Amino acid sequence: MLIPARLHARCALALCPWALLIPLAFAAGDDVTTPPAPTPTPRCPEGQIHDRKACKCVPVKSSALNDEDRYLAVRELAYLERYAAAAQVLDAMSDQGDDRVLTYRGFLQRKLGQMDEAIRAYQAAIDKNPNNLLVRSYMGQGFVASGDLAAARRQHDEILARGGKGTWAEVSLRDALASGRTYRY
Repeated sequence: MLIPARLHARCALALCPWALLIPLAFAAGDDVTTPPAPTPTPRCPEGQIHDRKACKCVPVKSSALNDEDRYLAVRELAYLERYAAAAQVLDAMSDQGDDRVLTYRGFLQRKLGQMDEAIRAYQAAIDKNPNNLLVRSYMGQGFVASGDLAAARRQHDEILARGGKGTWAEVSLRDALASGRTYRY
Protein backbone atom coordinates (compact mmCIF):
# COMPACT_ATOMS: atom_id res chain seq x y z
CA MET A 1 0.00 0.00 0.00
CA LEU A 2 1.40 3.38 -1.00
CA ILE A 3 1.26 6.11 1.60
CA PRO A 4 1.06 9.70 0.35
CA ALA A 5 4.36 11.54 0.98
CA ARG A 6 2.77 14.13 3.29
CA LEU A 7 1.14 11.46 5.43
CA HIS A 8 4.31 9.34 5.37
CA ALA A 9 6.36 12.30 6.67
CA ARG A 10 3.89 12.86 9.52
CA CYS A 11 3.99 9.17 10.41
CA ALA A 12 7.76 9.21 10.33
CA LEU A 13 7.85 12.20 12.68
CA ALA A 14 5.33 10.62 15.00
CA LEU A 15 7.34 7.40 15.15
CA CYS A 16 10.74 9.04 14.92
CA PRO A 17 10.70 12.54 16.51
CA TRP A 18 14.51 12.85 16.34
CA ALA A 19 14.13 13.00 12.54
CA LEU A 20 13.89 16.76 13.02
CA LEU A 21 17.54 16.73 14.12
CA ILE A 22 18.79 14.96 11.00
CA PRO A 23 18.96 18.09 8.81
CA LEU A 24 21.15 19.68 11.48
CA ALA A 25 23.57 16.79 11.29
CA PHE A 26 23.78 16.97 7.52
CA ALA A 27 24.03 20.76 7.53
CA ALA A 28 27.14 20.39 9.67
CA GLY A 29 28.70 17.91 7.25
CA ASP A 30 32.32 17.57 8.26
CA ASP A 31 32.08 20.43 10.73
CA VAL A 32 33.80 18.92 13.71
CA THR A 33 33.62 22.04 15.86
CA THR A 34 30.66 20.63 17.76
CA PRO A 35 29.76 17.20 19.03
CA PRO A 36 27.71 15.12 16.59
CA ALA A 37 23.96 15.51 16.61
CA PRO A 38 22.42 12.77 18.73
CA THR A 39 20.53 9.97 17.01
CA PRO A 40 19.09 6.66 18.26
CA THR A 41 22.22 4.83 17.01
CA PRO A 42 23.68 4.46 20.53
CA ARG A 43 20.55 2.53 21.54
CA CYS A 44 20.81 0.10 18.61
CA PRO A 45 21.98 -3.47 19.24
CA GLU A 46 25.64 -4.27 18.62
CA GLY A 47 26.42 -4.34 14.88
CA GLN A 48 23.51 -2.05 13.98
CA ILE A 49 23.01 1.68 13.44
CA HIS A 50 19.95 3.81 13.04
CA ASP A 51 18.53 4.13 9.52
CA ARG A 52 17.01 7.62 9.45
CA LYS A 53 14.82 6.80 6.45
CA ALA A 54 13.27 3.65 7.88
CA CYS A 55 13.40 5.04 11.41
CA LYS A 56 14.78 1.82 12.84
CA CYS A 57 18.04 0.06 13.63
CA VAL A 58 19.55 -1.93 10.77
CA PRO A 59 22.76 -3.95 10.35
CA VAL A 60 25.78 -1.76 9.56
CA LYS A 61 26.17 -3.55 6.21
CA SER A 62 22.54 -2.95 5.20
CA SER A 63 22.09 -1.80 1.62
CA ALA A 64 19.60 0.75 2.96
CA LEU A 65 22.56 2.70 4.36
CA ASN A 66 25.11 4.69 2.44
CA ASP A 67 28.62 5.60 3.51
CA GLU A 68 27.54 9.07 4.63
CA ASP A 69 25.06 7.45 7.05
CA ARG A 70 27.83 5.20 8.27
CA TYR A 71 30.31 8.06 8.58
CA LEU A 72 27.91 10.04 10.77
CA ALA A 73 27.36 6.96 12.94
CA VAL A 74 31.12 6.40 13.27
CA ARG A 75 31.56 9.97 14.43
CA GLU A 76 28.72 9.72 16.95
CA LEU A 77 29.92 6.39 18.35
CA ALA A 78 33.52 7.61 18.56
CA TYR A 79 32.38 10.73 20.40
CA LEU A 80 30.57 8.49 22.90
CA GLU A 81 33.81 6.49 23.28
CA ARG A 82 32.19 3.36 21.84
CA TYR A 83 35.27 2.57 19.80
CA ALA A 84 34.53 -1.10 19.05
CA ALA A 85 31.07 -0.22 17.71
CA ALA A 86 32.55 2.63 15.65
CA ALA A 87 35.15 0.22 14.21
CA GLN A 88 32.38 -2.19 13.14
CA VAL A 89 30.73 0.64 11.22
CA LEU A 90 34.05 1.64 9.64
CA ASP A 91 34.54 -1.97 8.53
CA ALA A 92 31.22 -1.75 6.65
CA MET A 93 32.27 1.30 4.61
CA SER A 94 32.47 0.58 0.89
CA ASP A 95 35.84 2.29 0.29
CA GLN A 96 38.32 1.29 2.97
CA GLY A 97 40.94 3.49 1.27
CA ASP A 98 38.85 6.68 1.57
CA ASP A 99 40.78 9.30 3.51
CA ARG A 100 37.87 9.88 5.90
CA VAL A 101 37.75 6.16 6.72
CA LEU A 102 41.51 6.14 7.27
CA THR A 103 41.24 9.28 9.42
CA TYR A 104 38.69 7.71 11.75
CA ARG A 105 40.51 4.37 11.72
CA GLY A 106 43.58 6.23 12.99
CA PHE A 107 41.50 8.15 15.53
CA LEU A 108 40.03 4.92 16.94
CA GLN A 109 43.41 3.22 17.08
CA ARG A 110 44.92 6.23 18.86
CA LYS A 111 42.11 6.26 21.42
CA LEU A 112 42.70 2.54 22.01
CA GLY A 113 46.39 3.22 22.68
CA GLN A 114 47.64 1.73 19.40
CA MET A 115 49.73 4.74 18.38
CA ASP A 116 51.90 2.98 15.76
CA GLU A 117 48.81 1.69 13.94
CA ALA A 118 47.16 5.10 14.29
CA ILE A 119 50.13 6.86 12.69
CA ARG A 120 50.08 4.39 9.80
CA ALA A 121 46.36 5.05 9.21
CA TYR A 122 46.82 8.82 9.54
CA GLN A 123 49.75 8.77 7.11
CA ALA A 124 47.72 6.71 4.61
CA ALA A 125 44.94 9.32 4.85
CA ILE A 126 47.45 12.12 4.26
CA ASP A 127 48.91 10.22 1.30
CA LYS A 128 45.39 10.01 -0.17
CA ASN A 129 44.52 13.64 0.58
CA PRO A 130 47.33 15.91 1.77
CA ASN A 131 44.78 18.70 2.34
CA ASN A 132 42.76 16.69 4.87
CA LEU A 133 43.23 19.09 7.79
CA LEU A 134 41.25 16.91 10.21
CA VAL A 135 43.66 14.00 9.87
CA ARG A 136 46.59 16.36 10.40
CA SER A 137 44.94 17.70 13.56
CA TYR A 138 44.17 14.23 14.92
CA MET A 139 47.68 13.04 14.08
CA GLY A 140 49.15 16.10 15.78
CA GLN A 141 46.98 15.54 18.84
CA GLY A 142 48.26 11.96 18.95
CA PHE A 143 51.80 13.29 18.91
CA VAL A 144 50.91 15.68 21.75
CA ALA A 145 49.46 12.80 23.78
CA SER A 146 52.62 10.74 23.23
CA GLY A 147 54.92 13.66 24.04
CA ASP A 148 56.31 14.26 20.54
CA LEU A 149 55.67 18.01 20.42
CA ALA A 150 58.05 18.59 17.50
CA ALA A 151 56.03 16.20 15.30
CA ALA A 152 52.79 17.83 16.50
CA ARG A 153 54.15 21.27 15.58
CA ARG A 154 55.03 19.99 12.09
CA GLN A 155 51.39 18.95 11.61
CA HIS A 156 50.26 22.34 12.90
CA ASP A 157 52.61 24.05 10.44
CA GLU A 158 51.18 21.91 7.62
CA ILE A 159 47.63 22.92 8.58
CA LEU A 160 48.64 26.59 8.47
CA ALA A 161 50.51 26.15 5.16
CA ARG A 162 47.37 24.61 3.64
CA GLY A 163 45.16 27.55 4.56
CA GLY A 164 43.71 26.11 7.76
CA LYS A 165 44.34 29.04 10.10
CA GLY A 166 41.37 29.50 12.42
CA THR A 167 39.72 26.18 11.50
CA TRP A 168 38.75 23.68 14.18
CA ALA A 169 41.64 21.48 13.01
CA GLU A 170 44.16 24.29 13.57
CA VAL A 171 42.69 25.70 16.78
CA SER A 172 42.25 22.30 18.45
CA LEU A 173 45.83 21.29 17.66
CA ARG A 174 47.15 24.68 18.79
CA ASP A 175 45.19 24.29 22.05
CA ALA A 176 46.51 20.73 22.49
CA LEU A 177 50.07 21.97 22.00
CA ALA A 178 49.53 24.70 24.60
CA SER A 179 47.63 22.63 27.17
CA GLY A 180 48.59 19.01 26.58
CA ARG A 181 44.87 18.10 26.40
CA THR A 182 43.38 16.56 23.26
CA TYR A 183 39.83 16.46 21.93
CA ARG A 184 37.60 13.40 21.83
CA TYR A 185 35.96 14.24 18.49
